Parts: sequence; structure tokens; C-alpha cells
Amino acid sequence: MFQYYFLLGVRSLRRNPALTALMVLTLAVGVAASIATLTILHVMSGDPIPQKSNRLFVPLIDNGPTEGYAPGDKPNDNQMSYPDAVNLLNSQAGERRTAIYGIALAIEPERKDIGAFTAQGLAPTSDFFNMFDVPFLHGQGWSPADDRNAADVIVLSRKLAAKLYGDADPVGKRVTAGGFQFQIVGVLDTWNVVPRFHRIIGNDEGAFDDEDEMYIPFATAIRHEFQRNGSTSCTGDTAPGFQGFLKSECTWIQFWFETRSAGDRAELQSFLDSYATEQRKLGRLKRAAPNALYDVREWLDHLKVVGNDSKLSAWLAFGFLVLCLVNTIGLLLAKFSVRAPEVGVRRALGASRREIFTQFLIETTVVGLVGGALGLLLAFGALALIAMQSKALTLVAHMDWIMMLTTFAMAVASAVLAGLLPTWRACQVTPALQLKSQ
Repeated sequence: MFQYYFLLGVRSLRRNPALTALMVLTLAVGVAASIATLTILHVMSGDPIPQKSNRLFVPLIDNGPTEGYAPGDKPNDNQMSYPDAVNLLNSQAGERRTAIYGIALAIEPERKDIGAFTAQGLAPTSDFFNMFDVPFLHGQGWSPADDRNAADVIVLSRKLAAKLYGDADPVGKRVTAGGFQFQIVGVLDTWNVVPRFHRIIGNDEGAFDDEDEMYIPFATAIRHEFQRNGSTSCTGDTAPGFQGFLKSECTWIQFWFETRSAGDRAELQSFLDSYATEQRKLGRLKRAAPNALYDVREWLDHLKVVGNDSKLSAWLAFGFLVLCLVNTIGLLLAKFSVRAPEVGVRRALGASRREIFTQFLIETTVVGLVGGALGLLLAFGALALIAMQSKALTLVAHMDWIMMLTTFAMAVASAVLAGLLPTWRACQVTPALQLKSQ
């Protein structure tokens, strides 16, 4: 019987094509808006490195001015000064450590068909690549010895390597960046992390989906006096020149620790507190603000990567879906009302209200299935369009399939719920009145 009513529902789609098209399109737009919005929100708020996000920590040490400070205030900056970064690198705390800051260097290609251009990148230490599970297509990251010697070595992104050398393996070749010759030691493979995470781990400039194009040793960037590409906060007087900048309390470096286990967090926090106490005794740190330690998820929340406006967008998407369902109810009422004579004839021939109810409810389910399927296609199209506008952003690849299927099931279930009132109204048709009027 279900199959019979299902086939009737499919055939009924052609009875009133205008109303059917409006219902299907209304549901499809609501589903597409919900899926697209939730997918973008999922990409922005997802755990970028779930296998170790509870073992990676950002320390914040407050070296701000005493003016305007009240006891209990949190650190007023998300970055660290050069003296603190060097001290923590030499501390041997945690399993791995890296100091990072963003750079932007002029690249001078050997190829004559490519002019000089500026590329953005990071200046971390060698631990960076293992800490964040960075994949390599060719070669590898530099060694700790390269960090100690401030060697002129560089790691290129896959995109930049392809631009400069095509499909060839460039490891061992030299490239001019920032006016200096660097030896290429590695080329990154596609790095499947949440796009915004590329900005969070050191370089706060750029678009949502920008990927860093090159990596050079932290010590090398300091030796060549490469300026910070991004925001810098300074307090007090700063001596002139880059070296004076290094000796100041300007905050422009991001620091990360990796511990052997999540349980080592308390030990790392104790070390950080002891270090801050020691620096206060030396007169470097003026404020007694508590030191903060954030794991990856806490860091994303702290930086408000997913702001309240994004969360509001998700609620608006659901509200839009509800609005579409209300419109669907009205369209179903109009569709079923014109079929009152048909219901009267069927009732007169012996069909029960339950059978009428089942038939119309299955027809509503068919509309929900078609609308949900079209909504999925529209969502894929919208996400693909956004990806094209946002260069490397592959939203479809980050789509949560469970969420997608759940949204589709909700669309069908919502269509069925929306059809309850019109279906119930259709069951109340009086056969005698319909036969008399016909």
C-alpha cells in the first residue's frame, strides 16, 4: 500500500506544476541556506588538529604597563616580546617549543617570465612542523642545527613551489627572498587544517582562507632583521633600529608549547608562573596579572574565531527554514483544497479517513524528499561558488556529512509536519456535500 501511495504522490507532483514547483523551491532554499550556513560555521569552529589539540598550548605573559591596571585583570595582549620568547625557547619546558612571527618577503624568481612579487609566510623554529603535523610533498623541515646557526634555508608551500618551478622537485635549489639567497629544504603538501588556523598560528594578516607561502627559521629572520608582518604592541620607549626593537617590551611574537600528554598542563602552568615571578623580580614585568595558558580550542574561543555574529547567522538560517516551512503549509493547504472533490468521491466509494490521511501525508513526504534533494544540490552549488570566490577555501571538503544528512532528514520531517494540518483538513471533507456540488 505504501508503494501505491508513494507512486500516487510522485504522479501528483505533475497535477499542479506551479504549486508543486513553489513548494519544492521553498523547501530547497530553506535547506540550502541552513546547510551552507552551518557548513561555514563548522569550518570556522572545527578543531583544526584534533589528534593533539589538548597538548598544544599558547602561553600569555602580561608585560603591559601599570597604567589602568587593576588587580585580577587578564593579560592585555595575545603576543609575546622577543626577550620572553627567547627565554622560553631556551627553557626546555614541554616536549617541543616554537616561537613564530609573520613575515612578508619579496621573491625574485629565476624564471624570466615571472616578475618579482611579495609572498607571506612564517618564521618559526624547527619544532613547528612536528608540532602541527605539517605534511611534506618533497624534502622536510630544517634541523635544530639550522635554528642554532640561523641558516638560510626555506620551506615553500606547494602553491608557491608550483608557481616557481612547476611540477619539478625544487629541493636543493636556491631562491632569492627578501634580498637573500635561501636553499630550499622542503615543499609542503596540501595541509588539511581549518583555513582560519593558518592565520592563528603566527600571521594575523590576510583573508579567511590564505595559506602561508613560505617558512624560514625564526633565528634567520631575526639575523636578517625581517620586519613583523602584522600587528605589534609596544609600551614605553623603544630604542631605534631593529636591534633596539628586539630589546624592548614590544609584543609581536606568538609562542606555542607541546606537552607529552594533556596531563602535563599543570606542570607547564607552574613553570610559566615561576618564570613570570622571576621576571618581576628582575623588574621586567610590572603587572601582577595571572599568566594564561590556552589549548587549541580555548585559543580559538579566546580569539573569538567564531564570533557572535556567526552564531547569529546560524540561528537566522534556521529561522529562514522555519519561514519556508510556514509558506509550505500555506501552499499545501491550497494544493489539497482544490482536491476536495476527489476526496469526496473516494470517501463515497468507501475510503476511510485514515486512508485519505495516509495518502496525502505520503504525498507531502514526496514533496519533502524532492525539496530536500534539490536543497542539497543548491547547498553544494553555493559552497562551490564561495570556494571559487575565496581561492583555496574548499568548504565542500570540510562539510560534515552527518550534519548534512541530519539537515536533509530534518527537511523531510519538517515537510511532513508542515503537511499535517493540510492533510487533516483534507480528511474532514464531507462526501455528500462534494457529490452534491459536483
